[in-house]
Amino acid sequence: MLGAPGARGQYSRGTGTLGRLRIIVLTYVLVALELTCLFMRFSILPYLTRQLGLDSVAFGYLQTTFGVLQLLGGPLFGRFGPPRFADQRGARAAFTLSFLAGSAFYLLLAAACSPSLPGLALLCAAPLPAALAHGLPAAQMVIADLSAPEERPAALGRLGLCFGVGMILGSLLGGTLSAACGIQCPAFVALVASLVAAVLSFTCIPTNTKGVSANAQATPPGAPKASIFDLKAISRLLLQPGVLPVFLVKVVSGFPSGLFLVMFSIISMDFFQLDAAQAGYLTSFFGVLQMVIQGVVIGWLSSHFSEGTLLRASVLVFIVVGVAMALMSNVLHFCLLMPGLVFSLCALNVVTDSMLTKAVSASDTGTMLGLCASIQPLTRTVGPTVGGLLYRSFGVPVFGHVQFATNVLVLLVLWRQPLPQKRDKVG
Repeated sequence: MLGAPGARGQYSRGTGTLGRLRIIVLTYVLVALELTCLFMRFSILPYLTRQLGLDSVAFGYLQTTFGVLQLLGGPLFGRFGPPRFADQRGARAAFTLSFLAGSAFYLLLAAACSPSLPGLALLCAAPLPAALAHGLPAAQMVIADLSAPEERPAALGRLGLCFGVGMILGSLLGGTLSAACGIQCPAFVALVASLVAAVLSFTCIPTNTKGVSANAQATPPGAPKASIFDLKAISRLLLQPGVLPVFLVKVVSGFPSGLFLVMFSIISMDFFQLDAAQAGYLTSFFGVLQMVIQGVVIGWLSSHFSEGTLLRASVLVFIVVGVAMALMSNVLHFCLLMPGLVFSLCALNVVTDSMLTKAVSASDTGTMLGLCASIQPLTRTVGPTVGGLLYRSFGVPVFGHVQFATNVLVLLVLWRQPLPQKRDKVG
């Protein structure tokens, strides 16, 4: 068994490269399974909140609570969990704890769907276990431990494909099961899937992956541990030449689209008048576009154009999409503008991540990537409340107006800001 207890050296001799490959593949499967369950939740939550009598603003508060708890749980895991929890307790414990927390969340969500139980109270309590549901950091740690240094960027990059798979499968399953069996069914399926993932983690992931890879490097004794929550380290990185302008473009340019996407499930139900199955199909289409554009289109463009050109192009397309979003009136219009939206999001994220990691030293690359990765949780925390208030007050066109105005300002700044023109591949 891959995860059989034993010494690190004994484990490494017993499995070698094939054993490490199996664990990495299993890690990808576990991440895809976790994200599938997550998008199943997205497909039923707006319909459940409406069934319980909550409006879009209350839905935003609920999503914000979920984001806040995950943000609070992030530092907690950083101190007591992955990576230190995994260093002390092992990768098996980190994964298992995350999936058990997810199981508790889906259990409360399934119970909230029952008319014989206090659904509103259970729905409000459901986000509490989310503070410990951090499977992705545990997966990143396992892959970093088990992959060779030269293979590590590509190995970690494949987690993006897991995201696309989870978005497609989760949206399809959530919508189809909701339409066929009711909104409680996807919650039960996600509960069972999370329990299965917890069992797989406990039985098949090794207790400790730090000594499995021949390329693993131990931290020198007494050396300080880098942390994404080290404000001095963050300030030092942001004040390095060329870092702060690019980071601000990344945050400001993508925030309006983030507002729209966190409210997308409510917009699908209210504005587009879609049922759960139709909304699932639409989200799956978004996932397919993301995989194709990020996996193929951005890589091809990055070999022909400079990073500065691609960054300006992403902001310009954001502006056009903002105008189209302000004018759209049905789901067909949204399907037509979706490729542009996905292109802008993918290009913005890939190009800015590449530029920021090139602007710092190799020893600071991990901290910079962690700082970039923190933008999405922050958007999920602030976005639902702000988006809910804007949606209730001004309707869907306000998201297009905000995106247009914000990115016009960003494009004006970029046009005067010198950016790298070297044709470096960024995809």
